[in-house]
Amino acid sequence: MATQTGLPLFVLGQDTDPHSEKGVDCPGELPAASDPGLVERARKAKEALGDRLFVLGHHYQRDEVIQFADVTGDSFKLAQQAAARPGAEYIVFCGVHFMAESADILTGDAQKVILPDLAAGCSMADMATFDQVEEAWEILEDAGIADSVVPVTYMNSSADIKAFCGRHGGTVCTSSNAKRALEWAFEQGEKVLFLPDQHLGRNTAVLEMGLSLEDCLVYNPHRPPSAEELRRAKIILWKGHCSVHGRFTADSVDDVRRRIPGVNVLVHPECKHEVVLKADHVGSTEYIIKKLAEAPAGSKWAVGTELNLVKRLGQMFPDKSVSFLDKTVCYCSTMNRIDLPHLVWALESLVLGEVVNQITVDADTTHWAKVALDRMLALP
Repeated sequence: MATQTGLPLFVLGQDTDPHSEKGVDCPGELPAASDPGLVERARKAKEALGDRLFVLGHHYQRDEVIQFADVTGDSFKLAQQAAARPGAEYIVFCGVHFMAESADILTGDAQKVILPDLAAGCSMADMATFDQVEEAWEILEDAGIADSVVPVTYMNSSADIKAFCGRHGGTVCTSSNAKRALEWAFEQGEKVLFLPDQHLGRNTAVLEMGLSLEDCLVYNPHRPPSAEELRRAKIILWKGHCSVHGRFTADSVDDVRRRIPGVNVLVHPECKHEVVLKADHVGSTEYIIKKLAEAPAGSKWAVGTELNLVKRLGQMFPDKSVSFLDKTVCYCSTMNRIDLPHLVWALESLVLGEVVNQITVDADTTHWAKVALDRMLALP
């Protein structure tokens, strides 16, 4: 089926576009989701692999998957944990593609990083492609300012983008250390190109570093700003966002305050600027968990982050009222691609000696991405 413009339309469940995702087919026999023995199969496979296996589970994973994780955490913490286990032959990363790339960059050559479903990507990371960023840098060069621009990329970006920052004197940041990374960048140059999440960049620059909204310029790769606009800007924000955190609105905050008197609103800095301004507390995933852990019993919280984590926090802290910030539930759809059938398939394949869905980053990209990551690790 095609439109009048020639673009294909796909009927859900009947057709796929192999060019639209990193992987749409499972190269093997995927267990049925209805199989009542999946939990036991996963347990047996993990037991059979023993110390050869290390399973990483991102905070946004389903409970059915997270129960088999040896370590849970955010993307960078998990990649570091993988690097700290050089004896583990197989690193099964229950997360998304860019996270598995980071693990491959930081682990040894003999270790194999596996992503149970190759279609588990990240819409934010995909909003900044290598070709687009290379073209943007050429535009900065034409504007005569590239020499004064330091690129900083959020951890939620592809290995190619991390390597780009490494080559051009830049660094990587997490939502926890974005301020430190930007302070370092402004010590190296007059301007910053922040990739790929405009909201984290704007919230950090304006709310933590004292820059104004007028100092910030959004770079749309499909409609680049003028040379004059680029010259005036202090921080150039790539037009990217998180599809989960971007759903929260200022109205969501107003509504939850009406519905739950005395509620504390706690949000992630990937949320829009107007949402962050209305919140009581703002911080990374690890900050959100710590804040709730330290909160007094009986306190009420509305949390603006991914729903799997919010539900789990409610279970972890039953003495507090933990609600989702918005009335509309919102899972991370790509993170949810990692389900129990895919995990069982990946683990049982390893038991049989078959390495499936291995994520590998080429040597040159690994080198320059690690340069950028090492600059981040050297931040005070």
